[in-house]
Amino acid sequence: MRIDAILSGEGPVFSFEFFPPKTPEGERNLYAALGELQALEPSFVSVTYGAGGSTREKTIEIVKRIRDEYGLEAMAHFTCVGATVEQLRATLDEMRAAGIDNVLALRGDPPAGEEEWIKTDGGLEFSRELVQLISEGYPFAIGAACFPETHIHAESPEADLEHLLAKVEAGVDFLITQLFFDNASYFDFVARARSAGVKVPIIPGIMPITRVGQVERMAQMCGAAIPAELRRELHARGEDAEAVLDFGVAYATLQCAELLAAGAPGIHFYTLNRSPATRAILSALKLVRPWEKAVYAGSISSPSATRGEPSAAS
Repeated sequence: MRIDAILSGEGPVFSFEFFPPKTPEGERNLYAALGELQALEPSFVSVTYGAGGSTREKTIEIVKRIRDEYGLEAMAHFTCVGATVEQLRATLDEMRAAGIDNVLALRGDPPAGEEEWIKTDGGLEFSRELVQLISEGYPFAIGAACFPETHIHAESPEADLEHLLAKVEAGVDFLITQLFFDNASYFDFVARARSAGVKVPIIPGIMPITRVGQVERMAQMCGAAIPAELRRELHARGEDAEAVLDFGVAYATLQCAELLAAGAPGIHFYTLNRSPATRAILSALKLVRPWEKAVYAGSISSPSATRGEPSAAS
């Protein structure tokens, strides 16, 4: 089922992101997590590429298996990296033949060992071009990424929004944000995006904090700010891994509850191929159902909403 159709239904959507494992043990962990999260009935799951598109075939294999063996809607990430237009079309043809309905179109990261992104000869340079290629020739629902705190390579927040609008106008049906830890960043971004003319649903991406060093590395890589108060609380727990996990689950649960109460169309969880934290958070959200107890008059999921909202999760 197309994700844009899922988003048009009632209630928020909940989705999980996984990555193709590199070892047999990692693969066992992935499918164990999938089995545990399946009971929570996610609206869809997504599967990433490795750096430089290095796990392209594995990504498609996992997407097929998730759909066929677990009965879950699955979306393949799809990048421009390391492929000509002809090769991109061949992969899209394979996904169409496999019955895949959804694609997350991304420019992609440079291959391992390279710092700068360089267009492949005979390939595409921008994610907008990839979106256009897909929308003009294939029946997929197309998702794309967006960046509440601005893409790390963007010239400015305004330029970043201009690129985002061009990408959406090329055929994007929905957006998923990069991870963030201060809801004010999301609310402000949605308000600016709506003012710029972006009308598609913007799903917030949340990564539950389970380890301090790991989250700090991830935040640095993608340019996400960790609020000083949050960083202080994390470091106050030092090497106590259980205390960090407990606090991380509590923080993410509050963060998600506020987003949903303010009208966010759902939550996309960056699971890192593990289930306990995500299971705890989503189970609590489904029990309390904050989207039915909205505390704000406006709905940020509406394209007509043009204002930011106050943030408690900061």
